Amino acid sequence: MPEPRAFWLDEQFDREHGTDGRGRYEAEVFRRIDEFADTWGDFAPVAFAVTSWRLATELSPGFVRWHRRIISATCARSPWDGSLVCAVTVASRWPAELTWTKQWQRDRGWQNWPQMFGQFTTPTEQDQTRRPHLRALLQVEAPVPLDDLPPTPDGPDDEVAVAARRAAAVLARELNDLLAPMIGQLDAGVPADS
Repeated sequence: MPEPRAFWLDEQFDREHGTDGRGRYEAEVFRRIDEFADTWGDFAPVAFAVTSWRLATELSPGFVRWHRRIISATCARSPWDGSLVCAVTVASRWPAELTWTKQWQRDRGWQNWPQMFGQFTTPTEQDQTRRPHLRALLQVEAPVPLDDLPPTPDGPDDEVAVAARRAAAVLARELNDLLAPMIGQLDAGVPADS
């Protein structure tokens, strides 16, 4: 069975819903060009990549898309050393310690993640008044390699959108490499040593 994708760029939707010969993401980069102002000419590509990622994920639907188990994915400059780090929240099943017995549930009807059309969702306010919910989250915090990130542009010119697209693509690829095996294991629902 092929490994699922954790992150990818939605190039087709971006092109089909763009305007004036630009994709949605390119238009968004130029619309919000001031948000890159502190990054121009920076020798490290981190701040530019972080801004590119944020814009790509804030579009609705996002230019960067992710697996249904991924609740959020942010990239940031590390305050420790200026490197690039990510924080990804992943929906998970209950830990094995809670599934071996239902004794802890005490017949209260504990519910796991609600799903709508395969998407993990938050329980509605009404659901929260009827039954207790326990939604397990995995918090992934990891460094992201800088090797393939494009250099930060020197200013707001026509190459900014190309560099931002490249930065978003590199981050999506790196995060996919990091998290796709985990997502595959969670989707399989079987312990690795079984």
